[in-house]
Amino acid sequence: MGGHSHWSTIKRHKGAQDAKRGKIFTRIIREMTIAARSGGDPESNPRLRLAIAKAKEANMPGDTMKKAVQRGTGELPGVMYEEFQLEGYGPGGTAVLLEITSDNRNRTVAEIRSLLTKNHGNMSEAGAVAWQFQKKGLVAIEKGKVEEDTLLSLALDAGAEDVKVGEKSYEVLTTPHDFETVKKALVDAKIDAALAEITFIPQNTIRLDEKSAEQMLKLMEILDEHDDVQKVHANFDIPDEIMEKVAATAAG
Repeated sequence: MGGHSHWSTIKRHKGAQDAKRGKIFTRIIREMTIAARSGGDPESNPRLRLAIAKAKEANMPGDTMKKAVQRGTGELPGVMYEEFQLEGYGPGGTAVLLEITSDNRNRTVAEIRSLLTKNHGNMSEAGAVAWQFQKKGLVAIEKGKVEEDTLLSLALDAGAEDVKVGEKSYEVLTTPHDFETVKKALVDAKIDAALAEITFIPQNTIRLDEKSAEQMLKLMEILDEHDDVQKVHANFDIPDEIMEKVAATAAG
């Protein structure tokens, strides 16, 4: 994941998202509704189980969760969402992969194309950039929460594929299938994770200069704010000193 893992960006975006509680709820509700189409029992539906866990982390009321599941199973009427991916390029030639849920595919595609075009990017054909990402389970843990040797032993014994050591964090990578087992092992060991999710990890990264980094982070935030975007993935690598400078400028 290069000299600058996406850890700083995750933290930055997580902070921004936490300020938008309504947006977080909307995303989780859509995910729960779609997941519940495969069955409303979380015990036999891992995707729904993960969505419910995220809902609880966000302090979503139980009644809201119940209704989201019932809309998915058909017990309650509701909007039918379609899930799909959109692909494109951002500043500096970075690959951008978007996870979308929408009740109007044509509208969403047109809006995302416009956002990319207006922000130093462009939409690509399906498959143009998706091959550059691998679907993985990711658990990010701040350094100081656990000793490196302890984490390595615990995570690998539980089935993790790899543990990457960054300047400020550890990133435990798993297959999507083994994600829950590894996450549970860390929870049982009382190791607090800053982030735990199934995501798309870039296989290679593109290092950005200050101007491209500023444009890229702005594009990420704009895409992230779109109602139909569940997650934004990109393969940029921004050195810490540039990230700090850009973040300071944005804050100022």
